[in-house]
Amino acid sequence: MRKQTPEIKKQVEDFLAKDGDSPVSNMVERLGLTEGDITFSLPKDMFARAPGEQVQAILEKFASFGKVTTIVHSGGSIFEFKADFPKGKLAHGYYNLMGKEGQLHGHLRIDLVTDIAFVSKPFRGTESHYVGFFDTSGHCIFKIYLGRDAKRQLFADQVERFNEMKMEWSK
Repeated sequence: MRKQTPEIKKQVEDFLAKDGDSPVSNMVERLGLTEGDITFSLPKDMFARAPGEQVQAILEKFASFGKVTTIVHSGGSIFEFKADFPKGKLAHGYYNLMGKEGQLHGHLRIDLVTDIAFVSKPFRGTESHYVGFFDTSGHCIFKIYLGRDAKRQLFADQVERFNEMKMEWSK
């Protein structure tokens, strides 16, 4: 992923000054930058960066979080899956998600993850935290958002565990 330049950081700072609640994914088109360029140029209080080599360890932690929202952007569409993040195992070049009935299934090329972001940024006026997994081009492969209860409140134990992971793995 390319380095975050002072110019990119200034563009992101100016955008946030006008619209701090806009999701990073919405900023991409408006700024003409990759999601990685924007995410890794957020103010330091909004994100922490972890090396891609930690992807499996981080995914394994999420398997015990309970209900989360996994999001994949593809071809202008957004796919969301709200459930416990499944356990996985390495086989045949993939990290295979071993979801049971009603859980997420899939095969992840975790070797393509070069950077990981722990993001704490308001989303449409609401506290929000997620982990984004990025490739070398700055494309976000997928995100895992912390879960919410029936009243749309974040699960406090997940916020605590998210912050612990962020401290443990960030550079």
